[in-house]
Amino acid sequence: MTRIYVERGAKKIVACSLDWPGWARIGTTEDNAVRTLTAYAHRYRLIAEQAGLSFAPGTPEVVDRVTGINTTDWGAPAVTVADDAQPYTAQAAARTAAILRAAWIVLDDLARSAPPVLLKGPRGGGRDRDEIVSHVIDTERAYARKIGIRHKPFTPRDRDAVAAHREAVIGILGSHADGAPLTPGGWPPAYAGRRFAWHVLDHVWEIQDKSR
Repeated sequence: MTRIYVERGAKKIVACSLDWPGWARIGTTEDNAVRTLTAYAHRYRLIAEQAGLSFAPGTPEVVDRVTGINTTDWGAPAVTVADDAQPYTAQAAARTAAILRAAWIVLDDLARSAPPVLLKGPRGGGRDRDEIVSHVIDTERAYARKIGIRHKPFTPRDRDAVAAHREAVIGILGSHADGAPLTPGGWPPAYAGRRFAWHVLDHVWEIQDKSR
């Protein structure tokens, strides 16, 4: 079984794996979102293998449904679920850390190897490679505040600062914890891991799709 939950926005629905951070896809109906999630299993498997993990998902089973917010309609998993209040185990933390490291490696590889000018179209709008990579890094700085990390501003070209920031994120999300938010007004670790990994992978796949 693959445990998933469905987040219902006004216009879009996100189907999201509870156990595999970053494996989340959108649709206009619940069935469509779940089918799209399943269709991306082979692409997620490449990330899991890069992370040294065995990924053999079973039949998706919806175990929770939540009401989304405006961010949901942009295609982001934006709402925590009941399962996020459970302890964040060492196994879950290790899996999150491995997936994040693998996703960042693939993103960095694409930053060097993908065409600088990407195909235009509805998938991600009109941003090109470097703009997408910068967007991911800048957004992660904002996400990091939700888990208690605050760094001085740095540019995406400052590789030492990017590496230090990522290690700080792994230091938090790669450690077991309870299910409480990691900072006042912030995110619980399980949700934070899903959100970080989703954002990297969504744009990794965007760059790959627009490089064809």
